[in-house]
Formats: sequence, structure tokens, C-alpha cells
Amino acid sequence: MKHRTLILILLLPIITAICGCNNSTPSENMSNEDILKVLDIKIHKNPKDDNLYYDRAKIYLELNRVNDAIADLARAVSINDKEFKYHMLLADAYFSNGDVGKSYSSLQRALELEPDSQEAFLKMGEIAYYSRDYDRAMDNLGKVTAKDPQNRTALFMKGFIYKETGDTTNAILLLRKVCDYHPDYAPAFEELGMLYADHHDPLAVEYLNTALRLQPDNTNALYGLAMYYQDLNQPERAEELYKQILDINDNHKEAWHNRGYLQLFTYGDYPLAIEHLTRAIQCDSTFIEAWTNRGCAYELTGDKQHAREDFMAALRLDHTFQPALDGLNRTK
Repeated sequence: MKHRTLILILLLPIITAICGCNNSTPSENMSNEDILKVLDIKIHKNPKDDNLYYDRAKIYLELNRVNDAIADLARAVSINDKEFKYHMLLADAYFSNGDVGKSYSSLQRALELEPDSQEAFLKMGEIAYYSRDYDRAMDNLGKVTAKDPQNRTALFMKGFIYKETGDTTNAILLLRKVCDYHPDYAPAFEELGMLYADHHDPLAVEYLNTALRLQPDNTNALYGLAMYYQDLNQPERAEELYKQILDINDNHKEAWHNRGYLQLFTYGDYPLAIEHLTRAIQCDSTFIEAWTNRGCAYELTGDKQHAREDFMAALRLDHTFQPALDGLNRTK
């Protein structure tokens, strides 16, 4: 530790010397904190250099210091309101801070500066998409795909919006386009596989396996495939996939829950069901289905006291949850 301290002390004069040179730029090998020190001194020497505030704001965002980034970008814009990239980054910062209105305003100013910017339209569409303002999202994403019919992000989000709004036909159409244009993009294969799985269509296996070939540790695709087999009453295949998920992520609450569900209602191994469902609850204490199903498992072992405790725990999460109400009535 003494040697490390000495090295840092010796470096300080070097960093200071670098900062004192007006034409120097931070080294790519420097940490963000050290780059901030460089930029702080540069800004102190050149307080009207708008680009320095922009550079510091980028570092602040990397460090999740969003308010500091907004303050620097606001300063950059006050010095130079005609720089497109300042408004684009400010839109990101405002959105990170949850201020959707100011994020839109920044993007609108960016579009005033560059009216045909596909980047700005795409970002406008993304913000609307994440805000669930689907009409605005589709309008802006449509402007992107009108000029770039193969734009991966725009097509994927449009497909997902169709899925969210219940238009399965158009969702499949858009997602298949993404798969055709971008055969290495795993999320499109995953979402398409999930859609087919919901309809018990065997194409689900093809698309989900492709997603897994591209991303072998994709637990979402593994879970979709497991649910597909579980829904088709193939519990052995589902169980194997749930085990694979837990090998990747031992805190995957749905995998633990579904293993418990299979033990409870398919195999009748109530102690093992309790064990798996307990793990699901340990992963998420608000997992109401896990509490309720563990209550059922206790009930089936004849342990009405623990069953009632679990049903009551579920009802504390949602006093209207009918399966827990039914369980509580059964164990009076």
C-alpha cells in the first residue's frame, strides 16, 4: 500500500502539468476521475469553452452523475446553442433523470438544427417507446424506416410495440424482417420465439434455439423454451432447461418457482416443491404466486398452520388474490 501511495504522489505533478497545457487532451488510459481533474482545470482556465463542458458532461454521465451532466450541458448550450450534439446529449441526460418533457424539448431543438437527422428521430422514438407513448413512438420510428428500411433499432421497437398492443400479425412481420436483415441480432429471434411459444407454434423452438446459438447464456430464451415445453406437457424437457437457467443465474426466481410448480402439480413431491418455492421466495419476497403455491404444498402435506401462514403472506401483498383467498378458506 505504501508503494501505491508513493506512485500516486509522484503522478500528481505529471497530471498537473498535463492540465496546465491548453492544447493537451486527457489520455485514453486515464480513469474517469482523473479526466475530470484535467477538465476541471481546463474549464477554470477557459470558462467560455462550451466543448469542455460537453466533454465533462459525458464523463459525468458515465459516472451516473446526471445532475452534474445536465448543469454542464446547460452551460454549454448557453454559450453555444447551435451545436447539435449538445442537445442530443442533453436529451439523454434529461431522460435519465426522468424528465421526459425536457428530453423532448432538447430533441426538438436538435431537429431544428438538423431537420433530417435520423439519429434525432430515432432517439425521439426510443424515448416515446420507453415512456409507452406508442403513437408518438411509431410516428418517429416511421420517419426512420422511411429513409432506412433496414434500421435494426427502429424495426425492432416497432415490432415490439405491435406485440405490446396486441397486433401479433404485424409484430411477427416486423420481427421477421429484423431477423432477415440482421441474422446475428439475438433479441429479435428471442422475441419472435416468445410470440410463437405463446401460440404453441413449433416455430418457437427454431427461433429460440437460434437466439441461444447467438447467446448461449440467454436466460430469457431458455425460459421461453422451458415454458413452451411445460405448456405442451413435457415436464422433463422443461425441468432440464430450468436447471440450465439456474446454472447461469442461481437467483432466477421464475425458474425456481416453476420447478416447484412441477414438483407440486406434476410429480407430487411436496417436500421438494417446498424447497424450490422457498428459493423463489428468497429471490423475491414479493413473489405472490410462490407464497401461494408453497401454501398449497404445505396444505397437501397436512401442515395447515404453515399453509395458512403462506396464504396470509400472499394476501398481505394483494388482499384480493383469489388463489390465496381460496387456500385460506380451505385451511380454516
